[in-house]
Amino acid sequence: MKAEIAQVKEEGDSIGGTIACTVEDLPAGLGAPIFGGMENRLATLAFSIPAVRGIAFGAGFSSASMRGSEHNDSYYMDGNAVRTRTNNHGGILGGITTGMPLDFTLAIKPTPSIALQQESVDLARCESNEIAVQGRHDPCIVPRAVPVVEAIAALVVYDAILEG
Repeated sequence: MKAEIAQVKEEGDSIGGTIACTVEDLPAGLGAPIFGGMENRLATLAFSIPAVRGIAFGAGFSSASMRGSEHNDSYYMDGNAVRTRTNNHGGILGGITTGMPLDFTLAIKPTPSIALQQESVDLARCESNEIAVQGRHDPCIVPRAVPVVEAIAALVVYDAILEG
């Protein structure tokens, strides 16, 4: 990752990436169906990060090409705890935590401020032109966004626990 970012920076360009976040040891029953759902809460805060372009829970977008028999998580007893053998649901069903790890992934876009020439528009003169952004710009904001993603997950979970 570091080598790729360094290469892109040298070329005057930028790249995006993904951030996977897992919250472990959550109790089952946090959240609510519909408006108070854990997916809704996480997505709302995730999209407050300007570079976020998508969010997926559990198996995410690959769920669209799976059959129900593949995507459904099989339940079993693990001592006194109910668990699933897989976690395609990402720890949330119907907006409510299941007790399995809460897994989500964010898609982060490349930063638009790059040193390469790009087409743009001069609004003052109402004409097309080219622009190249000078100065210091991150070629990839993914590493900087990781603690922000961890913080939004913590805020959402803590808020749901306080609602109890």
